[in-house]
Amino acid sequence: DREREQQVLVQGDLERHAALVALLDAALEVFVAHGYHAAAMEDVAERAGISKPVLYQHFDGKLELYLAIVDAQTEALTGLVRDALASTEDHKERVYATIAAFFAFVDGPGGAYRLLFESDLTNEPAVRERLDATELGVARMIADRIVRDTDLPEQFARLLGHSLAGLSQMTARAWLEHGSEIPRDAAAQAAGDASASSAGSTSSDDEDIVDAEIVDDENDSDK
Repeated sequence: DREREQQVLVQGDLERHAALVALLDAALEVFVAHGYHAAAMEDVAERAGISKPVLYQHFDGKLELYLAIVDAQTEALTGLVRDALASTEDHKERVYATIAAFFAFVDGPGGAYRLLFESDLTNEPAVRERLDATELGVARMIADRIVRDTDLPEQFARLLGHSLAGLSQMTARAWLEHGSEIPRDAAAQAAGDASASSAGSTSSDDEDIVDAEIVDDENDSDK
């Protein structure tokens, strides 16, 4: 009957989705292990346990497959940061949560962060466009939150948004590569201690100085 047909269709969609996820996971392992240029579609098919023709039924070529993984991982990172920013109403705790989100992403399974932060294909326009858009989008999310939480002018919040995003990913990568004997939460907390005061926690005197500098710049531009 119709209900049964619908159930079969849904089950088929779920199975296809699961198969695609497994394929992307296998491809991620290959790209992380060998880099884009040295990886081959044959390697991906073998790791996924499928034939090469089946692989090409899903993706026309290696670049399309690589971009699919990059898209999935940029969405994952963006989602982690978005959730962190919404996790608390306390500004300082929000800074800690945001840094912890980068640590969680870098510490995730499969070394996916390498495709975003250490890609050997950044000269490819389609890859560069995705990475730049993600970097800008994450920085803007952080900056928008700083604007709502503080009295900082928007242009300073934008600068701090980029600074916090850059500091977070670099510190998380350094922890993973050189200091992973430190518990992840403790490392993220230490990074937060170093950056919380700069991410919008300015005094009224600091804000007066900022406002004065903006006025001076505007006056200079009018001359």
